[in-house]
Amino acid sequence: MHTFSEQAQGVIELARFASDKGWLPATSGNLSILVERNPLLFAITRSGADKQRLTERDVLLVDADMQVQGESSYRPSAETTVHVALYDKLSCGSILHVHTVYNNLISELFARQGYVEIAHHELLKALGHWEEDASVRIPIVPNWADLHQLGQAVADAAKPDVPAVLVRAHGVYAFGDTPDAARRHLEAVEFLCEYVYRLELIRNAGFVSP
Repeated sequence: MHTFSEQAQGVIELARFASDKGWLPATSGNLSILVERNPLLFAITRSGADKQRLTERDVLLVDADMQVQGESSYRPSAETTVHVALYDKLSCGSILHVHTVYNNLISELFARQGYVEIAHHELLKALGHWEEDASVRIPIVPNWADLHQLGQAVADAAKPDVPAVLVRAHGVYAFGDTPDAARRHLEAVEFLCEYVYRLELIRNAGFVSP
């Protein structure tokens, strides 16, 4: 198992990657990496941190009760509840939550049916689906103001074979067994959200058959 310091550096690298993509605007989002499974301990970005300028002080070691381990004047993100719920349900080793225009638009367009279905696309392989006729349904949950309710909703919707959940008009949670896997899943989902949105536009304009 890696040390907290090693995982904190991993969180910083993930934050720089997502920030460079423009996926963490205005200090939004939260990123975590598992440190220990039992008892649960994970490294997570603090509340209000500018993700482009993270230092190790901006990454906190947190337990299953959202209590910060060690000395720090900072608080973990309020949405740490979602990370706890996902770590409790799944065997994931990293969770990434970002806010982008495309994942927000897709969550609004398909909110009523509760998922966005994506089929026959090459990038589904990045989510672990290599079948020729591959199809996935990425769940969409309401943006509950009660963060414990939000955490439960995301965890209830999450499935190991579809490593992402969209929160309506909010953002996406992507997860994986490792930080690299979580990053790959996030990047694939962001591409697919943009693809589906643009495809909907040209379909509505009559250029592509339904």
